[in-house]
Amino acid sequence: MSNQHAAPEASEPDIQAEISARLNERIRGEITAAGGLLPFDRFMELALYAPGLGYYVAGAQKLGAAGDFVTAPEVSALFGRCVGNQCAEVLQELGGGDVFEIGAGSGALAVHILAHLEQIGTLPHRYRILEPSPDLQARQRALLRAEIPQLAERCEWLVDLPRDLRGAVVANEVLDAMPVHRFQVGPAGTILEVFVSNAGERLTEITAPPRSPGLTAAVAALQSEGLACAHGYSSEVNLRLAPWMKALADSLTAGLVLLIDYGYPRSAYYQADRHMGTLMCHYRHQAHDDPYRRLGLQDITAHVDFTAVVEAGAAAGLELEGFTTQANFLIGCGIDHILADAEESLDLAQGVKQLLLPTAMGERFKVMGLGKKVSGPWSGFCVRDLSDRL
Repeated sequence: MSNQHAAPEASEPDIQAEISARLNERIRGEITAAGGLLPFDRFMELALYAPGLGYYVAGAQKLGAAGDFVTAPEVSALFGRCVGNQCAEVLQELGGGDVFEIGAGSGALAVHILAHLEQIGTLPHRYRILEPSPDLQARQRALLRAEIPQLAERCEWLVDLPRDLRGAVVANEVLDAMPVHRFQVGPAGTILEVFVSNAGERLTEITAPPRSPGLTAAVAALQSEGLACAHGYSSEVNLRLAPWMKALADSLTAGLVLLIDYGYPRSAYYQADRHMGTLMCHYRHQAHDDPYRRLGLQDITAHVDFTAVVEAGAAAGLELEGFTTQANFLIGCGIDHILADAEESLDLAQGVKQLLLPTAMGERFKVMGLGKKVSGPWSGFCVRDLSDRL
């Protein structure tokens, strides 16, 4: 008989600590390879998406009460049902098509949209999900099989944009997780880039003349509009937005793209009193502004400049179909009627407050519609279209 004992399984905190340490080593290696100054967007990309190590791909629970933050689909099924109503209008105008969700999170939004479309008799040909994270793919598949087994076979997972996209595209809290460049305004309006450095035991920030192509021109364009001019002003620019939008538009043959996220029109994004930017981190439902803590274990986001989104869309051949608050969008899509007809209306009522109230998600989150070979009016933008603010 052997006296050897099996090694104890590593605990969750130990696994997380190892992932964080390995990611730290990976980032420090890239800093060294970059000559000591790593552009912030590359740091953010590694922190969120480095294979096997980044926040969105390392396997930890992220969404819901047990995770780091809660998104609208987890707050209430009514959110997905309302989005489903808008998708139904698109499918009806096109005479059929697909629903394509980018970054499906827990899978809750897919469940609620599909179940609602089945209920109103407007199912898409396919429900396609772009999800590069194997862990999230597995969670989404499991939830769909458990909640709507009769519709699970209609779902298809992709890791790249399809070439034949026709229908409704849904991206809920996707743009805020795109890596951003950060800048700071120096004396006399000079433009500096924020880099990540190895100096000291902890990753630190250093400002230096820009090295990232396009950053100086992007900030100079803001300054030509009287924005981001004050000495010490810091903020972000999403230089990855335009190529991302171009790729999405090229894949879309006809349809409506719904972008749902927290953000502002450009004039509000870069207003003088928002002088520290919008970068925010989330860990266990606590928000803070230090992206160098808990590498790979916390979310890092930046608000969305919706003026930049509509400009990128227009350059890619997409037309602005509407822009409004989440509250206006949900009301336009019939949230009050859906709630009244729902058997579980009492259980759903509290979630409605979170979705609609200005002090919660109602005003902070915006919805933008960009279209190609479709024309409204769309219910979600009929209550109050704020496109003139862009």
